[in-house]
Amino acid sequence: EVQLQASGGGLVQTGGSLRLSCARSGFDSDDYAIAWFRQVPGKEREAVAHLSSRAGRIFYADSVKGRFTISSDNALNTVYLQMNNLKPDDTAVYRCAADLARKFDDDKKWRKYYAYHYWGLGTLVTVSS
Repeated sequence: EVQLQASGGGLVQTGGSLRLSCARSGFDSDDYAIAWFRQVPGKEREAVAHLSSRAGRIFYADSVKGRFTISSDNALNTVYLQMNNLKPDDTAVYRCAADLARKFDDDKKWRKYYAYHYWGLGTLVTVSS
């Protein structure tokens, strides 16, 4: 059984930093892709960042480029999202999602929440102004 566990959320002031972690288990394939999504009540789920084990492909939403960094520690089966220079608009519940990397063969599909089969519970990030 595949499980994803997100952690690291919290309350931070504008300009501050947080690091989210997504620990995966039961996902035995080396052909994996992990993405972070965020959602605010009343708004669509937004893809934030994506990392693929295939050629180390990484994508970011325009809204977080230059501020967020996604990385992986394969020894720990954990993917991180380092979030710097946080803004109030970054306030949301963040969730990690996973699926086989081979499913993401272009630079558009990673943004589609329905492309990911496995989801973890969310971690709340609140950025105060």
